[in-house]
Amino acid sequence: MTSPDPATSSWQSMRRLVLELHDRRGAVSDAISMSYMRAKALSQLQPGPLTQRQLSARLMTDAPYTTVIVDDLEQRGLVQRQINPADRRSKLVSITEAGKEIADEAGRITSPPPDVFGVLSNAELRELARMLSLLVERSAQAPD
Repeated sequence: MTSPDPATSSWQSMRRLVLELHDRRGAVSDAISMSYMRAKALSQLQPGPLTQRQLSARLMTDAPYTTVIVDDLEQRGLVQRQINPADRRSKLVSITEAGKEIADEAGRITSPPPDVFGVLSNAELRELARMLSLLVERSAQAPD
């Protein structure tokens, strides 16, 4: 069996580090008493209102599931729907102040790096941040 190429190996290590060894989605769900996907929706709405179609694309969910999420968040007073002035056939979903507080709480849980980052020197951390920023920038320019 051959070992994976460096790109595959790096990708597998990043996925394992974030999604297996230091997955904080459960901690977020416990802290806010709702699913992580709802917290993710609130986070996506923090920069500004989105149509449900745009929110579906950002969450990578289908329209019916996004409707379930938005309905629940609206019932909790965390988002509100308004007619989209640019297209009256659609609605904009915007976050409320209460929703922002929950999104901020989720961010406080997910943002701090795991303690294991302490094994890297400041120079190594700067280089890691530089490389990851480059990958994020390029991905935003030309998605898969």
